[in-house]
Amino acid sequence: MAEINQTQEDLYLGLDIGGSKCSVVVGDASFSIKRKVVFDTRTERGYQAILYEFQKHIKSLLVDYSGYHLKRIGISCGGPLDSKNGFIYSPPNLPGWDNVPIARIFSDEFGVETALQNDANACALAEWLMGAGKGTSNMIFLTFGTGMGAGLILNGKLYSGTNDLGGEVGHIRLEKTGPIGFGKAGSFEGFCSGGGIAQLAKSIVSERLKNNQSVGFCPSSEMISEIDTKMVALAAQAGDPVAKKIIRISADYLGQGLAILIDILNPECIVIGSIYARNEMLFKPLIERVLQKEAIPSSLEVCRIKPAELGDSIGDYAALCVAIYEDKF
Repeated sequence: MAEINQTQEDLYLGLDIGGSKCSVVVGDASFSIKRKVVFDTRTERGYQAILYEFQKHIKSLLVDYSGYHLKRIGISCGGPLDSKNGFIYSPPNLPGWDNVPIARIFSDEFGVETALQNDANACALAEWLMGAGKGTSNMIFLTFGTGMGAGLILNGKLYSGTNDLGGEVGHIRLEKTGPIGFGKAGSFEGFCSGGGIAQLAKSIVSERLKNNQSVGFCPSSEMISEIDTKMVALAAQAGDPVAKKIIRISADYLGQGLAILIDILNPECIVIGSIYARNEMLFKPLIERVLQKEAIPSSLEVCRIKPAELGDSIGDYAALCVAIYEDKF
């Protein structure tokens, strides 16, 4: 009787490590997420306890999916880190994570290759493989969330730079002075991030109130500390002139930053997440006017500016895509 050759379907695990929440996702090569487990990071307990909790959940999931073959683990985490050697180096949101050989820890524990990427690169992979940048060979992903970072897909491959600092576009100085982002006043991140827009808004509102000028969305100085990007965006959508001015300033610098990236990298697509994706109607017409003036026309002609498509699920898919990426390319 002929022997029946039964092959198990490959299984991939994605681990998303954040300062407040962590998650484990189980998926397959078609980017289908089968299960997700979320837990509080609680950084005060130290990285060993957090990694132990990851391992505990993974072991439980592997029992549930015993009919599958675990192919690879992918990890998405904020930098600084060393993706080639699998080390995490003291991210600001993970105190005590000093020189953690995380890839080796999981590889030794589960007997499979473990890949590590910073979160911007991981999100770039997700939007490229299954989101707004699908089908392109040259794509830039901009986070435009709490900070401004980038993931670069160049000639059909993820580009992370010589020591994982490729794509740190938030550090580009666009003005000598301005909101502080990435430790630098007037930086791209200073003008185009959640923290930066809040700084800009507080400064403008404070000046107006000091001069006895009204601000619809912040009528008193006692409320200035409560200003955040969401408040500004909602007020701008409702037509508040001060909020619209704040968005216009941010959009102007976003356009300038995009023009620099378009001129240098000549991408097919720039995918922008978070704040831009939620407020495209506010930003798009403004940045288009700047790009028409600032970017090389023939480079601009072939580049599309698109909002990220994966929304709040991007972190889950990002970690999974880190695991799957090596098999795809």
